[in-house]
Amino acid sequence: MGMTRTQHQTDHHLKAAITDELAWTPTVNADRIGVALADGAVTLSGQVQTFPEKEAALRAAMRVRGVTAVADEIVVQHGAWGVREDVDIAREAGIAFDQSVVVPSGSVKATVHDHMITLTGTVDWQYQREAARRAVAELPGVSGVRNTITLKPRIEVSPADAKKKITAALVRNAQLDAQHVSVEVTGSEVRLTGTVSSWAEYRQAQHAAWYAPGVTHVDNCLTVSV
Repeated sequence: MGMTRTQHQTDHHLKAAITDELAWTPTVNADRIGVALADGAVTLSGQVQTFPEKEAALRAAMRVRGVTAVADEIVVQHGAWGVREDVDIAREAGIAFDQSVVVPSGSVKATVHDHMITLTGTVDWQYQREAARRAVAELPGVSGVRNTITLKPRIEVSPADAKKKITAALVRNAQLDAQHVSVEVTGSEVRLTGTVSSWAEYRQAQHAAWYAPGVTHVDNCLTVSV
């Protein structure tokens, strides 16, 4: 009974902290988002106006100390623009790619079904893949983005050299305790294992791995221990 009461108190304080962080985030209308906890598991629900607002709400919850996982049940309504046709979203996605200085011309295509964008194509670097996702995520009417762009780097780096570079980057990072993170490199794929104390450290380690030349996949197996 004592453990149950303690867990209830922990959930109560964690829920209050998440609610405060949502209210603190200027790009999120916290009044439209519900927060539920059960044995430390967080679920966000409700309705938002845009896909970026949904992403911002999820990131806000993950920033709170004590949160180890978030279930997403938020629905994008797009009330401000009304119902938009998939063909209009697809056309605007193409324009967004043409205007991007980061996404290589002609490298990425977007298909749209029920306001969900699917990205296909190939690029050299993960940052280009992410730039393509960002270019379409903020388009009016988008409810989600599936990023299936593949990486085919022109640069080849030996696994040993890649591991050395990634490990050095982890050590340099002021937001990360690198001594608890292990790096394994097989071919062009990186696997991170170990323990970090927050989702911020989890993301920083993943970013560091992606920055290495020639990397095509990062398997982030780090555990967030709070």
